[in-house]
Amino acid sequence: MRVKSFLQRSALICLAALSPAALSAQALEIVGQPVDGKVGFQPASSSIAVEQQWLDGMVLWIITAITIFVTALLLIVILRYNSRANPTPRRFTHNSPLEVAWTVIPIIILVFIGFFSLPALFNQQEFPKGDVVIKVTGNQWYWSYEYPNEGIESYDSYMIGGLNLGGDARLTPAVEAELQKAGYTRDQFLLATDTAVVVPVGKTVVMHITASDVIHSWKIPAFGVMQDAVPGRIAQLWFKPDREGIFFGQCSELCGKDHAYMPITVKVVSEAAYAAWVEQAKAGNVVLAATPAPVAPVQVATND
Repeated sequence: MRVKSFLQRSALICLAALSPAALSAQALEIVGQPVDGKVGFQPASSSIAVEQQWLDGMVLWIITAITIFVTALLLIVILRYNSRANPTPRRFTHNSPLEVAWTVIPIIILVFIGFFSLPALFNQQEFPKGDVVIKVTGNQWYWSYEYPNEGIESYDSYMIGGLNLGGDARLTPAVEAELQKAGYTRDQFLLATDTAVVVPVGKTVVMHITASDVIHSWKIPAFGVMQDAVPGRIAQLWFKPDREGIFFGQCSELCGKDHAYMPITVKVVSEAAYAAWVEQAKAGNVVLAATPAPVAPVQVATND
């Protein structure tokens, strides 16, 4: 049994020493994607998104309670104090305790909401030091990405099938074949891009965002981030993805006739796969493979 255990560990070491291309080719689950007919948020995949979705739920409960309370007051007034039920109304000009109550109670509610929402806002706007820094440029109608610290030169990201749109999105057999080749299905049409932003899981990503022509907006709902890209200015956003997978977003600022065909793809991978992709991207190949590279079976001897 000791020989078997030793050989199994040796086999794992051999697998870990595979080529960078094999490491960078990684099967990823599609996590952040809009679903037809559904209502609600995409799975929160960063601390920022977790805070935002919790705040949304908390405020929704407060708003629901206020709505029910105000509706109940309206019904009481309608039914109890109409001219038929109350033909002789009382005559008074004010009610000091009531006026104090409807001033103080909303203030308390707003302070309560602000107690939780302001720290979340500051967390988004206080930019940490990035483990990965990416320069993002919005163009009509595609995105360009550059990793200056890793030495990855700028590359463009177009919607798959978007180059032949002519202003009209069509899922042709050729486009569907291109989607399949990239590891997607017809369900990712209008979402998937030919290249993607690749980042390691659990690392802080800081983006410097600008535009080359008109105002665009870089947005990934599952990360809870959105930032306008303004020509001549550089804005920032940051996120720390907490799970591996593929995440989709869209340009969220009307930027021209093909605004709807300007999606965003982010692939969050393991640190080993990211390091392998960086070396691959430096050589000019920025496409992260969608499925695992074939691995030859390892023969493991046993001593049962």
